[in-house]
Amino acid sequence: MPPRRIRISKAIRRISIMRAMFITRRVEFSASHICANPEWSAERNFAVYGPASNPHGHGHNYALEVTLEGEPDAATGMLFDLKRLKDILTEEVVEPMDHRFLNREVPPFDHVVPTAENLAAEIWRRLEKHFTPGLARLSNVRLYETEDMFVDYSREAVSG
Repeated sequence: MPPRRIRISKAIRRISIMRAMFITRRVEFSASHICANPEWSAERNFAVYGPASNPHGHGHNYALEVTLEGEPDAATGMLFDLKRLKDILTEEVVEPMDHRFLNREVPPFDHVVPTAENLAAEIWRRLEKHFTPGLARLSNVRLYETEDMFVDYSREAVSG
């Protein structure tokens, strides 16, 4: 038995000196919005946002990937409980945004144009309070507005 304990202890020490790891969780939600600045004319909004400025709005099936960074816990082997991460994403993003008209139902988009960029930044703001620097920390928010267009909002973007 003692040699086995030594091997386990070496394995735990080896894990504890590993570099940071990343885990990512994906959720999906559907929402509609209008990309238009209310202070601009319809013509200027169309010139900037194109058909996305349609006053009747349009919708997307968004996919959100949230990445955490840190070192796995030596005892559990986990960086963060993925079930807990799913619960946080459901509470902070899916429940308030799914099947909503963002401009009318989801603050701050009543006064902020809900572009994919602004939406990713708002999602980061909603999530960051749930993670502790030094443990698992928020590393990246990737929001797919369409299958071939996404926005990354990362720790580097926040810390400038």
